[in-house]
Amino acid sequence: MSEISMVALAVFAGFMLGAVFFGGLWWTIQRGFASAQPAVWFSGSLLLRTTMTLGGFLFVTHGDWRRMVGCLAGFLIARFLILRFSRGTSPIEEGAS
Repeated sequence: MSEISMVALAVFAGFMLGAVFFGGLWWTIQRGFASAQPAVWFSGSLLLRTTMTLGGFLFVTHGDWRRMVGCLAGFLIARFLILRFSRGTSPIEEGAS
């Protein structure tokens, strides 16, 4: 495979990792505020999401800085899209009504 296609795959993989990380964060916040033990939700989710993301970055990039930049770009694109998608669905605002 050419280097450009490898970086493109790294961008896609970074996007998927970001979607899992930030989508999982959004889901955890939704569940955590409704839970009797939110600390378990938040700490467990942080550990799981961080482990998956770091492992995914290491697997995808293989130590190549170009793939790392591509993966990070995809991760940040996913962050932006999840942030846009999740606007207006705050559990704090729903509970205040």
